[in-house]
Amino acid sequence: MGSMAVAASFLASSVLMAPTATADPLVDNPNSSTGGPSSLGSYVADYTVEGDQWLLLDVYSPSMDREIPISVWRPADTSVPRPTLYLLNGAGGGEDGANWQARTDAMEFFADKNVNVVTPLQGKWSYYTDWINDDPVLGRNKWQTFLTQELPPVINSFLGTNGVNSIAGISSSGTSVFNLALHAPGLYRGIAAYSGCAQASDPIGRDFIKTTVEVWGGGDTLNMWGPDDSPLWAQNDPLVRAEELRGYDLYISNGSGLPGPYDTPSGPDLNGDVASTANQIIVGGVIEGATNYCSHNLQRRLDELGIPATYDFPPVGTHSWGYWQDQIKLSWPVLARSLGV
Repeated sequence: MGSMAVAASFLASSVLMAPTATADPLVDNPNSSTGGPSSLGSYVADYTVEGDQWLLLDVYSPSMDREIPISVWRPADTSVPRPTLYLLNGAGGGEDGANWQARTDAMEFFADKNVNVVTPLQGKWSYYTDWINDDPVLGRNKWQTFLTQELPPVINSFLGTNGVNSIAGISSSGTSVFNLALHAPGLYRGIAAYSGCAQASDPIGRDFIKTTVEVWGGGDTLNMWGPDDSPLWAQNDPLVRAEELRGYDLYISNGSGLPGPYDTPSGPDLNGDVASTANQIIVGGVIEGATNYCSHNLQRRLDELGIPATYDFPPVGTHSWGYWQDQIKLSWPVLARSLGV
């Protein structure tokens, strides 16, 4: 979700850039295959090689009838099939320049890891769920279908993966990663949520989602999951369905909302700007405090059910990229275990 400053900066940077390397993964990787359309009709419409390990794919989604840009970071060694980490951006879907590639050193961290890292670069304000109606502002959103049914077979074929997957996400996607797993049992082995609110159907969780979708995104949650008493809210509530999280490798983290080491003008992305720093401390602090409440509720529920998880709840930290950059690294042992690497 980031701060409101981030949330308002739609399309601040271009997704597709000129190629910077000539290595062709389909030549260099004997496990990959251009293949044909999946059984659902999804396929790679085009791809661009951005670097030795970085690709940008355009994947056609039949359910949304459009091509979705996908960032792919390839394994250090592609000589054998490797697993895949689906790494989701926050509320802006990466369309606003607030994405893992641009705002963190995550790809440098993954450079020597034997895992495919796959990130969709659309889906702003959608919660990466299937909406029941097209929205006048946000259009057609069938992200659950795309991410769990249409994209994985294309990725598996095109990249020559071993079919083992885990998923991680920040902010609003800290809700989505649980729901995607709950709606597609067996697809993922590990789930990591950084600064997410894993509750949806109670008044607090519902208001959190409405603020994101309606206030910041301009969409209408009636087109998403219907009115407040619709059963879809509970069906998409990881807290309600917590028992079904048993068996996953789980990592859950959240700051307290109090200012920490990255909440100074010299912090990541702030470039000495005092106003941006104040915004991160105030707005990012309020948002992180809210998600901290949700994350502790999830911990209590999982503890009640005897479901193990790894938690990191530092005493400081706002809703901002510096902390998420740390968390992707801190969560790696859990994700790596789930992926078998």
